[in-house]
Amino acid sequence: MNVTIGTRELVMGSRYLTELRSSNDILEDTEALRLRLAEEGYLLIRGFHDRGRVLSAREDFLRRLQAMGRLEPGTPLDEGRISRDNRSMMWGGGAEELQADFPRFLDVVNHPSVLDFFDRLLGGKSMTYDYKWPRAVAHGGNTGAHYDVVYMGRGTKNVYTMWTPFGDTPLELGTLAMCLGSQHFSKIRQTYGEMDVDRDNVATGWFSEDPVEIVDTFGGRWATTSFEAGDAIIFGMYMMHTSLNNTTDRYRISSDTRYQLASEPVDERWVGRKPKGHYAWGKTTPKPVADARKEWGV
Repeated sequence: MNVTIGTRELVMGSRYLTELRSSNDILEDTEALRLRLAEEGYLLIRGFHDRGRVLSAREDFLRRLQAMGRLEPGTPLDEGRISRDNRSMMWGGGAEELQADFPRFLDVVNHPSVLDFFDRLLGGKSMTYDYKWPRAVAHGGNTGAHYDVVYMGRGTKNVYTMWTPFGDTPLELGTLAMCLGSQHFSKIRQTYGEMDVDRDNVATGWFSEDPVEIVDTFGGRWATTSFEAGDAIIFGMYMMHTSLNNTTDRYRISSDTRYQLASEPVDERWVGRKPKGHYAWGKTTPKPVADARKEWGV
């Protein structure tokens, strides 16, 4: 099967792209989970969330899109058909700000079962950032390759992202892809990985929009899979990731949420009743990523 990331077409099973591996076989073995997360950089867990809760939250997102005129008139709500203006949507905000429109979303990502899992995985009381990143990606939309640390690296570096699709998500809807081994790209970690988008104001914050260039230059291999409602993937701040292009006429609805030990330092931009978020990034003319990479020598 061929998939598209940015302007590149990749073939599943080639040197550039393979399947993500499920960790359900070791789900009850905490030490094995920690070892796999360290070695492979991610944990894909099928049925991590209750499927019914996820689909209920999906309905809230779709009704909001419908009220905004973003769904194609006359089509079934649950299909999430994109209207002709083909606009993506991101509802980033604090939990208090999201509560009115998306209470069932918060019930999924803040659920006691999620926090209990992170308590076990991290070996102590965990917390989640108050700020959440739910989004609906339109046709053609995708995200460039990046480390999350450049957006949220002011506290502990032991922060974990959980990507949750809200609905069954085949490859053509634009699934998340991991660059296997990228957490060990020392030159990138020591340069790009030290960047802070608010301090350094570097364009998108993405390292590259070319997945082939990354593999050819630095190594690794991209990996993705189809997801079902209830699945989740968890990874650290130095795991390079991107997304496949959404090549359909339906919205891909998903969220990024973050978790860490409550005892460790927290990036102040993402916590509190009304988190301030990115306060300087993009407020003045940003530095192009290509210029920054030349300065970093990568």
